[in-house]
Amino acid sequence: MVAVVGLAVGLFLNVFKNNIQLFYTPTEVADGLVPDGAEFKVGGLVAANSVVREGDGLTVQFVLTDNAKTVPVRYTGILPDLFREGQGTVSVGKLDSDGVFVASKVLAKHDENYMPPEVADALEQAKQKAPYGSETVIMQ
Repeated sequence: MVAVVGLAVGLFLNVFKNNIQLFYTPTEVADGLVPDGAEFKVGGLVAANSVVREGDGLTVQFVLTDNAKTVPVRYTGILPDLFREGQGTVSVGKLDSDGVFVASKVLAKHDENYMPPEVADALEQAKQKAPYGSETVIMQ
């Protein structure tokens, strides 16, 4: 009976480990702290003047920032109605070989008073770590 319970727990932990999506900030992504080939979440603010829509009408590229570092994102699909520059967002996906985050899902905040807790914490930490007068460089 102990062996059966141990096997069941082992299978559960293996499935859980394979399906977990960790949250990272743009700084952590830019610093290479994300697991290779794994799907994860990245959250931050959509940088000003960074949203570029491609001719197919569904593919969009934008830059996420935590006001310390940035990460380029590419998404093909319909964006949430509340998605816009300067707003908090969380994207789910993987990094490609060029360092672009290819999102399979983009989540936007649901009203002007809400920001995902992970994004708010990441922005606050980046603000505390950034040297006075530092600027965010937007990659296009």
